[in-house]
Amino acid sequence: MRKALFLATTALALFSGVAQAAFTVTDRVVADEKAVFATVESREMVPARVRTGGTIASLAVKEGDRVARDQVLAVVADPKLLLQQAALAAQIDGLQAQLAQARLELGRAEALLRSGAVSRSNYDALVTGANVARATLAARMADRDVVEQQLAEGKVLAPTAGRVLKVPVTPGSVVLTGEAVATIAEQDFVLRLQVPERHARDLKAGDAVRLDPEAQAAPATGRISLVYPQIQNGRVSADAEVAGLGDYFVGQRIRVWISGGARHAVIVPASYIITRFGLDYARIGGVEVPVQRGLARALPEMPDGLEILSGLRAGDVLVQP
Repeated sequence: MRKALFLATTALALFSGVAQAAFTVTDRVVADEKAVFATVESREMVPARVRTGGTIASLAVKEGDRVARDQVLAVVADPKLLLQQAALAAQIDGLQAQLAQARLELGRAEALLRSGAVSRSNYDALVTGANVARATLAARMADRDVVEQQLAEGKVLAPTAGRVLKVPVTPGSVVLTGEAVATIAEQDFVLRLQVPERHARDLKAGDAVRLDPEAQAAPATGRISLVYPQIQNGRVSADAEVAGLGDYFVGQRIRVWISGGARHAVIVPASYIITRFGLDYARIGGVEVPVQRGLARALPEMPDGLEILSGLRAGDVLVQP
């Protein structure tokens, strides 16, 4: 009956000089997509830790700020280090004076030694005293360098470029060595999927993922870049790279569609489907057949592809309305 109607309508169209575009329905093998939830995550969340204990003297960042690598996030001050620095500076001044005096006395002893007015043992004692003063001065200067390095390490630097997620301290807070003053999310954001264990075997790197159109201004697709080998609470974690995720919100939940195997489906261009009073129809010949609309299925050769769940079968020839 369908074939007769199609032939009659086609003949009528040709007779009347009206050309109508036609599409032949075929049975396609497509990925059986499953809906799962994913969260926007950074590849790495790196803590910025204190290298020396003390008190937060200044804090240069807050939540949401973008930072560059080695940017100063906070300054940790320890009053004891400043006191040690002042004490060492005073000791160095005294040792420099002692060394200058020892060198002066040694010069005089050298002149007297040539004339025989000073014994060799007294001259050797003055040489030893000058060497001891020089070594003591060098040791105190090394101690001063250590204190200055500790003061320099009071600057907390950003370990990587990215976005500041958390700052758990305030100016005046007491921190210990190794404590984190900020948590930074690296700039590369990914979608972290939680897939049920039964779909783990169908999941592999390179598979396409499709974001729910309601979660994006425009439909977006991506590729799975990493499947984690550890299964936790019956779920497999995977990372997907999707363009346009942004770099601000972390932890945003988005529904995505992943491949859960393969199945047969009927996909037609959306322009061949008529919607009237909430019902969908496809025109076969001169007859409009009711169909059940499925999800959008964009294909390389069919950007406006639409899956039809029922009402059409392979071999049907659709006429564009």
